[in-house]
Formats: sequence, structure tokens, C-alpha cells
Amino acid sequence: MLRLNLTHDALSFLDDLPGKQFKQVVSAMFGLLKNPEPHDSSALRGYPYRRVDVGEYRIVYRAQGEEMQIIVIGRRNDDDVYRKLARKEQAP
Repeated sequence: MLRLNLTHDALSFLDDLPGKQFKQVVSAMFGLLKNPEPHDSSALRGYPYRRVDVGEYRIVYRAQGEEMQIIVIGRRNDDDVYRKLARKEQAP
């Protein structure tokens, strides 16, 4: 089984979620530990990451070796997730 690693941004986002949505997102993350490439996930073009939608939220992640890294979690209906991802890629 993979080991879960969350970035600071992802952890901060989880802290602010209401209970029901928190439970849905965390449940999806644990599901990704068992199956890192479920049928409803897709690879992001231009990045070494995948994404999966959970209700109104999107999880951007990467499974590499023995680790599942959750890069960004955000709302699905806006582009903030991808702006955060682009900033992370530009940071040293």
C-alpha cells in the first residue's frame, strides 16, 4: 500500500472543509491509495500528475514509488486549482 503525503496547500484546504465534504474528499484519497489510477481519473497534460473529481472538488495527485502525493485540492468549477498547481511548479 502507498504512503500518503499531503502538501501544505492540500492540508490547509482540508482544514477549511465542512464535515460532509471533508469526509468525501478524505475517503477518495484513501481510495487512491488502494487504486492510484481509478477509471474516473485522468492525466494532466503538461504535468506528471493525475486528477480525480470528488463531488464539487478536484484532487491533483501523483503516485510515485511507494508514495501518493496530494499536490492540490480545490473547487472543480473554477481554475484556482490549476493556478495553484502552476505556482507550485514555478517555485524553486
